[in-house]
Amino acid sequence: MDQISPPATPLTLSPEDYYVEGQNLVFNAAYHLKRGFCCGSRCRHCPYGVAEAAAPED
Repeated sequence: MDQISPPATPLTLSPEDYYVEGQNLVFNAAYHLKRGFCCGSRCRHCPYGVAEAAAPED
């Protein structure tokens, strides 16, 4: 996958963009869509289908 550059202006986080699970900030699909691109990190709530496509098979 090609290197992706972050946007010139960082996005402002809203409470509906994420939730806290333990010590982790988990971004939801709404945030990923607002960001506008897939980062390729196999995010749990990836709306671009990358997490499902790259999931290990049993």
